[in-house]
Amino acid sequence: MTTALDQLKQYTTVVADTGDFQQLAQYKPQDATTNPSLILKAVQKADYRPLLEKTVRDHAAKPVGAIIDHLLIAFGTEILKIIPGRVSTEVDARLSFDTHASVEKAKQLIGLYEAAGIGRERVLIKLASTWEGIRAAEALQKEGIHCNMTLLFSLVQAAACAEIGAQLISPFVGRIYDWYKKAAGSAWDEAKNGGANDPGVQSVRQIYAYYKKFGYRTEVMGASFRTTSQIVELAGCDLLTISPELLQKLHDSTEPVGRKLSADASAGETIERVNVGEPSFRFLLNDDAMATEKLAEGIRTFAADAVKLEGLIETIRQGLK
Repeated sequence: MTTALDQLKQYTTVVADTGDFQQLAQYKPQDATTNPSLILKAVQKADYRPLLEKTVRDHAAKPVGAIIDHLLIAFGTEILKIIPGRVSTEVDARLSFDTHASVEKAKQLIGLYEAAGIGRERVLIKLASTWEGIRAAEALQKEGIHCNMTLLFSLVQAAACAEIGAQLISPFVGRIYDWYKKAAGSAWDEAKNGGANDPGVQSVRQIYAYYKKFGYRTEVMGASFRTTSQIVELAGCDLLTISPELLQKLHDSTEPVGRKLSADASAGETIERVNVGEPSFRFLLNDDAMATEKLAEGIRTFAADAVKLEGLIETIRQGLK
């Protein structure tokens, strides 16, 4: 019988959410996404230790930040040997509130990819969906550098990203679900709040409908899934980026998967445009406790993992002396 994964691919572009590129081939994803936490997780595995050590050895005289950049490109280049599409590489989360520095870092990453023979059309630069990150994406898109807007938890973030022509957004389904479940505590009812009623699923559906209603070309890629149910409920979304663990569960399942989202259905919905000027953006984001808290938490987590990666690289470099 047809697997749930193959059924999903009829409606949605499947993307692998991992830095562990040795797992990719069996699932045949179109694209792949990485982030600092995934890269940190991968380089601590024995299989990737030689790549980490080689990168540090080849660039040992450079600042640790530059070595991390080379490591990101090393992983991205290996991933692109396996997948036919694009890889997403993230700008340091510590630059999330610095537009100029984000633009410069993105250009450096693209330059390293191009030096490795990888065209910019195969790379998506990931930026946090802060006001400053969105402004950075606006500048980069104008230069032909395509951006994947991450740490996105609200409609106003999504609307602002679409207005500046971002290539793609990654609304975080699972982290939204986590927040509402934690907030509800013992009152949480999984039967009532799961499936189509999952708050993370509903957020992506709202964003998808908004984009299709107003004809935005920015791609919607649901991310950060906790269950296969969340994935199946978004079948029809432009793209879905899925961890290897959940890709395996979909591969092992033969449960039916049908289309849940479509551009035609969304175009007919009654939806009001969102004001994405800076005062409105900041107020609406601030007014959404979930989005505000998860955005801040996400930046802190990615920044902390970048620091851990720096420490690991410095330890290896000292060992080479």
